[in-house]
Amino acid sequence: MLSRFLPPPLPPPQSWYPGHMTQFSRILPNLLARTDVVLELRDARLPISSVNRNFEGVLNRWRTERVQLSKHAAASSSHAGARVAERIVVFNKRDLVPEWGITPFQNAMAAKFPDQRTMFVSWNRPKDLKALSGLLVNIAREHPHIPEVNVLVVGMPNVGKSTLLNSLRDIGIPGPTPKALRTSAQPGLTRALSTRLKLSIDPLVYSYDTPGVMLPFLGRGERGAERGIKLALIAGIKEGLYDDEALAAYLLYRLNALHGTDPAYLALLPMGTPPTDDVHDFLGLLALRLGMLQRGGIPDLVRAARWFVRWWREKGGALSTRSTGWGLDFEWRVAANVDVSDAAVQAHMEECIERYVAEDAREEEEGGAISATQERKRIREDKLAKRALRVKGRLAAKRGG
Repeated sequence: MLSRFLPPPLPPPQSWYPGHMTQFSRILPNLLARTDVVLELRDARLPISSVNRNFEGVLNRWRTERVQLSKHAAASSSHAGARVAERIVVFNKRDLVPEWGITPFQNAMAAKFPDQRTMFVSWNRPKDLKALSGLLVNIAREHPHIPEVNVLVVGMPNVGKSTLLNSLRDIGIPGPTPKALRTSAQPGLTRALSTRLKLSIDPLVYSYDTPGVMLPFLGRGERGAERGIKLALIAGIKEGLYDDEALAAYLLYRLNALHGTDPAYLALLPMGTPPTDDVHDFLGLLALRLGMLQRGGIPDLVRAARWFVRWWREKGGALSTRSTGWGLDFEWRVAANVDVSDAAVQAHMEECIERYVAEDAREEEEGGAISATQERKRIREDKLAKRALRVKGRLAAKRGG
């Protein structure tokens, strides 16, 4: 760990994978068959942990198949146009991360994943929305042989898919446009594929909103536990699965790790209060400062914990320094007199991304991508499928005889 403060004990990773997520995952390959552009939304505060690795294989196959189809079409006809197969990774809520890390992060991602375009946006920044809308329109104009471009928006729960699409519609369609998609601060509101939403008239660009899809299993051990609590902090997992004080304890630790001598939360406490890693002491001081008291003047720690998490979600995430890290996924420690230029920050980020990818691959090899319960279910389904094939074979043999 990068801080002199000790990390709190983490609750085990919670499972939240309701039926509508399973259903969407099954129909995703068919949806991609009529998709030209995939907008994959991630949360800028968790640019790595909000990756759904279950999308990776499906999206890579979609892109490969489209490229091959384009080559076959070009070989058979000189007039055939190329198939569109654009994947744009959009990091939403850019206003909730320090601006100084955005360009180094995009450069680090380009070095590791050169085939992915990346953009940072926020629904309350018209410049970002116009840039993304313009990118989609330009893709459509670059392929005039296609009568319309279809965009599929995917991502984890509560990364802002519906809000972003409403905003893109406002930008791309002249005149007043009614809100087309319902939105919520809680994950899981969108539970089915939306009807087609028009984002541009000339050229024609349509989009589909989709349910947010979690990982079926967050992982084993400390890595899975940390991934779960990070997702809970950005409200990316069902509310109530994690205790408010557990979230506050981890957040307190992370803010200490990002700036041990002057963590951002000190602005919330009486002047002169020193940093602390005792969550109960911290929440007690915060409750007194905010007047959150129970009968008898006892500090209400639960209310204070909720307020603290909400404060971070709304503004506290944008507070960190170049010498310690960026967001919840990137940590490094450099001395005060060491170079922290954009190039140095990019190098630190590349190391973090490389480490994450390697750990992900190792977890996949060791079977950590699915839980023991899911593995038992898979084995049972395989047995049933083999049994059904044997029965079908015997019936076919009897008919043939």
